[in-house]
Amino acid sequence: MNLHKIMKIIAYAFGIIGSIFALMIMSGSEAMIDNILFVTYITLGLVLLLVLIYVLKGLSTGNIKKTLITVSIFLIIVFISYAMSSGTDLDLKPFTDKGQDITEMTSKKVGAGLYTFYVLAFLAIASMVFSGVKKIFK
Repeated sequence: MNLHKIMKIIAYAFGIIGSIFALMIMSGSEAMIDNILFVTYITLGLVLLLVLIYVLKGLSTGNIKKTLITVSIFLIIVFISYAMSSGTDLDLKPFTDKGQDITEMTSKKVGAGLYTFYVLAFLAIASMVFSGVKKIFK
């Protein structure tokens, strides 16, 4: 049996388990939420492990130089976005009055995430437009 069939069986098993937990919650069993979170954490861990395995497998057979350049560019974008965000863009007093633990560092991280998203979204859209224009003129 190849790996694709095994992963398909595991995905179906998790789907069935998730459906059972969803039906239990809909019937009013609030105690099942902890179990669902447990299954979610296990699923997330397995997915991350499999992604890591396939990435390392692909790196050993593929071109590692291109991968490292791409990861480096991504990290540079994240660091530049973090440097650009100030963390003092909004008044934090209303949040602390409500008991929420929001600091300037939290605001800076959120700002960095937004800037990173904007840059990556722009690059994705620009690459699609460039590809489309390139096809038109070929």
